[in-house]
Amino acid sequence: MDRIEPQGVAERATLSRVLRGLLLATRPKQWTKNLLLFFGLIFALKLFDLRLAALAAAGFLVFCATSSAVYLINDVADLEKDRQHPVKRKRPLAAGIVRPGQAIALAAVLVAVAVPAAFALRPLFGLVTLGYLVLMLTYSFLLKHVVLVDVFAIAAGFVIRAAAGAIVVEVPISPWLYVCTVLAALFVGLAKRRHELVLLSSGASNHRRILEEYSPEFLDQLITIVTAATVMAYSLYTFSADNLPKNHAMMLTTPFVLYGIFRYLYLVYMKNAGGSPEEVLLKDVPFLANALLWMGAAVAVLYFFRS
Repeated sequence: MDRIEPQGVAERATLSRVLRGLLLATRPKQWTKNLLLFFGLIFALKLFDLRLAALAAAGFLVFCATSSAVYLINDVADLEKDRQHPVKRKRPLAAGIVRPGQAIALAAVLVAVAVPAAFALRPLFGLVTLGYLVLMLTYSFLLKHVVLVDVFAIAAGFVIRAAAGAIVVEVPISPWLYVCTVLAALFVGLAKRRHELVLLSSGASNHRRILEEYSPEFLDQLITIVTAATVMAYSLYTFSADNLPKNHAMMLTTPFVLYGIFRYLYLVYMKNAGGSPEEVLLKDVPFLANALLWMGAAVAVLYFFRS
């Protein structure tokens, strides 16, 4: 005979499954994108200022909550389309583990906590956080259906993160931070679109209609342009930014940037990866090791080899 579990045990198991599903639906792996909020602190030479570091950490948590609210709402909006995607159909909402009402409720709680917390940290930081929320919701319902604008909206989200990190610790925002961030974000966004197009093949438009407006060849050309511009912009930054050592030691970090770009291109073109940049960062050991080496080298140059 089949063993019948007591009702209380079954209910606890169901509750545990839903709670775990809600946690996964907030996409904690994508919180790595919010590490950009620490870049203003690092490159303004304030890394060892404990008060400012605490502010940057608080800003990071605010953006994790805000971005997770956006992911929850986006998954509710794309529920049926995600069920046609070979990877996204495993997400908690598409798989039926979490109900739309539960996701919306959690998103509302996250926004209700994150936005007031952002204004409490800095009023301007609160406005930027609110702007990020509006932009990403507009992207979820409108901008992602407009060719090219969809990719620029993704890039804008990264730029806002970088700017927010500088604002919350009240340090000047370098124009190089904007230029390098937007180019790198465009590179990632275009690679993501190409991955979706190749992965879904003839069914791409069923999942996302905007993919009809792209082709692998067109995206390849755009990726080539953005890749070259990214390398050039970072190279110019290493010897012309005002706050860098006058001995141009930051140029020593350029090989790490080149390898990171080449490795990402290898994963996109040879391994059909690139659909989730956070997965690349967390799972591809060479890419992760290179990112850590780049950051370590940059910190060493900025803080210990300035003469």
